[in-house]
Amino acid sequence: MPKHKAKDLITKTKDELLDKLTLLRKEQFNLRFQVTNGQNENPSRFRLIRREIAAIKTILNNNMMKVK
Repeated sequence: MPKHKAKDLITKTKDELLDKLTLLRKEQFNLRFQVTNGQNENPSRFRLIRREIAAIKTILNNNMMKVK
């Protein structure tokens, strides 16, 4: 799953972003277990997920600021 561009994320609705955030958190949780068990095949994926979560949270926060 490639990293999403910020332009693509900005066009999504709040519900779509929250769904994507939930999926990424679950994947991050699963990767954390893989790392502890030594089964992680792609260690760089953890970093990508963390950054994608940060991008989504930033966009959600910016949207909340625009509403106020």
